[in-house]
Amino acid sequence: MRNSLRVFAGVTAAALLAAGCGSATAPGPEASQPIVSRGVAIREPAADPRPYGAADTAFGLAVLGAWCRADPQANVVFSPASLATGLGLAYLGARGGTAQAMAAVLHLPVAGGQPLEAGLQARSAALRGLDSAGVTLADSDQVWADPSLVTLRSYLNAVATGYGAGVARVPLLKQPEQARGEINSAVAAATRGQIPQLLPPGSLDGAGWVLTDALYLHAAWATPFDVRQTGPGPFTTAAGRRVSARFMKGGEFSVAQAAGWTAVRIPYRGGKLAMEALLPDTAGAGCPALSAATLGTISAGLAAAGQAPGAGSGTGGGSGAGGSGSGMTDIALPKVSLSSSIRMNGLLSGLGMGVAFGGSADFTGLSPQACCIGFVQHAATLRVAEEGTVASAATAVGVLPSAVRAPVAEIDFDRPYLLLVTDTGTGEPLFMARVANPLTG
Repeated sequence: MRNSLRVFAGVTAAALLAAGCGSATAPGPEASQPIVSRGVAIREPAADPRPYGAADTAFGLAVLGAWCRADPQANVVFSPASLATGLGLAYLGARGGTAQAMAAVLHLPVAGGQPLEAGLQARSAALRGLDSAGVTLADSDQVWADPSLVTLRSYLNAVATGYGAGVARVPLLKQPEQARGEINSAVAAATRGQIPQLLPPGSLDGAGWVLTDALYLHAAWATPFDVRQTGPGPFTTAAGRRVSARFMKGGEFSVAQAAGWTAVRIPYRGGKLAMEALLPDTAGAGCPALSAATLGTISAGLAAAGQAPGAGSGTGGGSGAGGSGSGMTDIALPKVSLSSSIRMNGLLSGLGMGVAFGGSADFTGLSPQACCIGFVQHAATLRVAEEGTVASAATAVGVLPSAVRAPVAEIDFDRPYLLLVTDTGTGEPLFMARVANPLTG
């Protein structure tokens, strides 16, 4: 899955910025395609990917809550899977207190080595297994390195084992704009053109490494919504303004309630992937907290409701009896087309990763020249329509050199709500979104 640059609904680029240190040998002539070499990928014993799905869910919910609190009236869309992968690539190079802080925020094991790499390998395999009839899921991870710099072999082995990533040699130090063009082209191709320019002009000046992770998703509903039933309806935005949105209507879908939330599960073809739409009991511009424990309870209730005798898989044009608690229901869900781009330094620092952004950070597992994370930029898109879902995401993580300082009845989703696209087998959250106003992107 990561040997291809087709990428997932997400692209993560981690730019590890290095000063002009290392060998004085100038990069050779640029080839039409960069040469990709790989570390030794160890085939680890089979591991359970579900703890990593749970870790990414907890991390994603923390990011979602912090982002919403920072801007309660805005739509939010991002890929926890992409963001966790991009930061995970950096985490494999972190040491000491930096590794401990990142592990706490990412909910990963503090101890690295074989157990961590086996778990990450199982996570990657589970994501790869989602690509099937009716669901296109493509992702790739890549290390881009300047030919004059040395990247530790142990790090290359770790990213090859955990993520299937190789290393491509591009002239980052001597011709950063040429390298940026190559990386952006790879990312654009991987996301089917949805992330056309992840790295802006000038962003790679001084960079010695760039780590990329890209994700693309195109998934069809198990049963499409009937476009003839889509029509206008009122929606109260997070700002308290009433607008008219286009609502898709259908049933029967699994429904569950817990801790002030009512949730519906909409399956995609094949049953491995589903969207969960979660509506808080109270309206308003605030950001109601959703804990990982509550989400786990809701997801279990949705799974049980879907397996109950007589339960349907969800139909786009039918009508069925609604219910309370756990059961089946009809829904009216707005069509949305969301996009976002955000610099996440402050948000991640607030969650407890601040040490990774300071001069005391330790990324010597990547290179003795690496200092700290300089920036984390994330972009994502999510379109939900009658036929299914199309989504992409991108993340850029820049690491500076040590010489530089770090800078029921029918449920109407008629008020702000959350969306999760989740691997039903592992719990891996591919996308999370908060719809504050379905009329804006």
